[in-house]
Amino acid sequence: MNIVEIKTDKKRFLPLLLLGDEQEDMIDRYLDRGTMYVLEEGGVQALCVVTDEGDGALELKNLAVTPARQRQGCGRRLVDFLCETYAGQYLRLLVGTGDSPLTLPFYEACGFRRSHVVPNFFTDHYDHPIFEDGKQLVDMIYLVREL
Repeated sequence: MNIVEIKTDKKRFLPLLLLGDEQEDMIDRYLDRGTMYVLEEGGVQALCVVTDEGDGALELKNLAVTPARQRQGCGRRLVDFLCETYAGQYLRLLVGTGDSPLTLPFYEACGFRRSHVVPNFFTDHYDHPIFEDGKQLVDMIYLVREL
């Protein structure tokens, strides 16, 4: 597996970005100011975008794995890469996600702990209901991992 930074034409990865955040105008809010990495192994298998949120915080804004490679360690490899790469530069890595039985256990298994909740985030900021594993996402659950 090879992880490389993407510095230009990030939108060419839009189909994969939309797996991690299903509304394009929400992606547009962070894509240009974020740092994007792709995990390659016989082609792009996963990607992530992180942003500097100030005060020692780095935020994981998007983490997406191709359906064929999900549950095979690609997402965890990107999280570990971020933690290794940014240790000593940032104090903590934040991630906001929905209250989903698919994503919360993944992040907790990656060493994140729950931090705080942003009520009604998905209903206030998305133009359509967001569902994951049959459950409508309403609140944004923030998790944190110390670097």
